[in-house]
Amino acid sequence: MNQDLNNILESTKDHMQKTINHFIDSLNKIRSGKATPGMISDVIVDYYGSKTPLNQIASISAPDHKTIIIQPWDKGMIQSIEKTIMASNLGFNPQNDGQIIRINVPPLSEERRKQMVKFMHQEGEINKISIRNSRKKANEDIKVAEKNGAPEDESRRAEDKTQELTNKFIKDIDDLLVRKEKEIMTV
Repeated sequence: MNQDLNNILESTKDHMQKTINHFIDSLNKIRSGKATPGMISDVIVDYYGSKTPLNQIASISAPDHKTIIIQPWDKGMIQSIEKTIMASNLGFNPQNDGQIIRINVPPLSEERRKQMVKFMHQEGEINKISIRNSRKKANEDIKVAEKNGAPEDESRRAEDKTQELTNKFIKDIDDLLVRKEKEIMTV
């Protein structure tokens, strides 16, 4: 296949994969009623005057589905981490024992679960639109490559390949949504 067409396909695939990775990151931040380190890893803590993500100054784990444990590498940061989590509007009430911070994740109400599923589907649609926009741009680039001398049959194959990539990544989003919805709605 023409090198320009190959470059277009690779660029499109990379952009679509980045979209999926972004979507996975956003799904990991959605609370499902089950404790996960991702729920608080993006909390920004004042680390001696420098704004630093929590996951860079402490070990975060979820030993069971109801508890998150934060173990700061610098024990002097325990108070600051605790205050930051309380101020972050995540709905958590951290407890510290001087060594670690323990967060008990409360169960979600049915209404809150439904709101989260609705939000999650909106996020999914936004990411599907991004993938479709990647397809549109790739098809425009393929048309330009064809005008610049790429063979017509190779251009058609590149358009077909772009559609296959689009279908695959849209299906990936749908599969992720189904799994996360099941996780959220399971009590």
